Amino acid sequence: MSDPTPQSAASEETALEPLRGVAAIRAELPRSPKGPGVYRMLGADGEVLYVGKAKSIRKRLATYARGYGHSNQVTRMITLVASLVFVTTETETEALLLEANLIKQLKPRFNVLLRDDKSFPYILLTGGHDAPQITKHRGARNRNGDYYGPFASAGAVNRTLNALQRAFLLRSCSDSYYENRSRPCLLYQIKRCAAPCTGEISLEDYDDLVRETRAFLSGKSRKVREQLAADMEKAATELEFETAARLRDRISALSAIQGTQGINPNSVEEADVFAISEQGGQFAVEVLHFRPY
Repeated sequence: MSDPTPQSAASEETALEPLRGVAAIRAELPRSPKGPGVYRMLGADGEVLYVGKAKSIRKRLATYARGYGHSNQVTRMITLVASLVFVTTETETEALLLEANLIKQLKPRFNVLLRDDKSFPYILLTGGHDAPQITKHRGARNRNGDYYGPFASAGAVNRTLNALQRAFLLRSCSDSYYENRSRPCLLYQIKRCAAPCTGEISLEDYDDLVRETRAFLSGKSRKVREQLAADMEKAATELEFETAARLRDRISALSAIQGTQGINPNSVEEADVFAISEQGGQFAVEVLHFRPY
């Protein structure tokens, strides 16, 4: 039998490329987390190809490991995969937030869906009103206020908003609805709004809720939880049991959002992570500290 021609050898090499990526993914399956989290697909040179989240990382990777039934775009991505990195989280919401942040920071070339932020939802804390509203926002960011996102899953954003309303009691109604209220709506009755529209809470106290919400969404969640816990203990000491119970419910709602801040790279309890980048002869170093609370 004659040796293969250069063309046929090249074709065989091309055919083997997807199998190499599939083999790399299959090799990672035994150590991949069974629970929720974020995974990064890396190329041979360490380039981040794709960032994704999953309710079960192992099940999601198993779909890639099949090696068939994918679009041309996904097949091309699998071809380039050399290794994976996992970050486990306690909840799907944590995975959603982490995924959005990593995509914005790393800009992986196969995350094309999030390159146009206008088509994906944000959490918006409005400005320019005595009683700011918290809501889901799509489209151009032309409303006054603070935007958090974008997020890939509208369903997860809705669940997060519901938990935020229980935790911080901010209104979700439109400004026109707010202006025409003469008595509290159902959301006040089920403890998902403080009802500033009818004066059930003063605007000064409502501003405190807005500041707590902004701090929580900006990453200062531990400080917010500690302050709520201190206020609850003080209320209980002063025999203000209804106030203490409301604060307890708010703390419980916060737990539903963030779990135990369980973002955990491969179950490392304590670590110092260093990253270095070089461009044009200049170097930048970033240090991350993981510490148990």
